[in-house]
Amino acid sequence: MDFSELVQKRQSDRKYERRPVDRDLVVRCLEAARLAPSACNSQPWKFVVVDDPDLVKQIGEAAASLGMNGFAREVPVIVAVVLEKMNLTARIGSVIKDKEYSLLDVGIAVEHFCLQAAELGLGTCIMGWFDEKKVKKLLGIGSKRVPLLVSLGYPAGETRRKARKALDEMSCWNKY
Repeated sequence: MDFSELVQKRQSDRKYERRPVDRDLVVRCLEAARLAPSACNSQPWKFVVVDDPDLVKQIGEAAASLGMNGFAREVPVIVAVVLEKMNLTARIGSVIKDKEYSLLDVGIAVEHFCLQAAELGLGTCIMGWFDEKKVKKLLGIGSKRVPLLVSLGYPAGETRRKARKALDEMSCWNKY
């Protein structure tokens, strides 16, 4: 499929088939994330793939325990995205420019992961609302931050029509 079709297909899926996801497909998604650009090539991320059914259930409960993401209790794979340290150049630039480059970088890498998943016929949902402390404990992450979880599986629904602002509402030319 071409890129335009891919961005139309990619959506936040909240219902999945129960069948497991082949690890080769997960590796292809990880490879797409690995190739994502980052400030000063810092690559400040680590993706923790959770596919053990018992652990997925526990992580899913941590994702759903704050009243959101109930669907996470029924997904075959959850990926925890760990925020790693930026390299020195990116850290200095982040301070000088007062921009959190590492979070921008993680967002780009996660979307690469999700776009690859969509091309492979898999669904994803990026989650930022979850019990981070519980997730970190379950995965042995320690003091590092986990800004995002990503569900992964075969979507059990149709591609929805996207409700988005009109082009002239979200863009302008030459002046704000």
